[in-house]
Amino acid sequence: MYLHLGTDVIIRTRDILGIFDLDTSTISPHTRAYLRKAELEGRVVNVTSDLPKSFIVTAQKRPVIYISQISAGTLKKRSGYIDGIKNI
Repeated sequence: MYLHLGTDVIIRTRDILGIFDLDTSTISPHTRAYLRKAELEGRVVNVTSDLPKSFIVTAQKRPVIYISQISAGTLKKRSGYIDGIKNI
């Protein structure tokens, strides 16, 4: 299954490690440091020109982080997973 992240970006749901809300998760200095390091390494893909609301960590050859204008809750519902359980 695939998940649309915004603009023309679609990823496989099996590659998703986590979907995070930017407002709540970036309170932690550890999360900010992780995102900063990933950006310096060129592993961050911004798929929005609007205000970003979430970031998605994927497991490909090396972890890639997508920044999206779609809320984390909406992305989780679209992916079919709610609280780590596949919604059938």
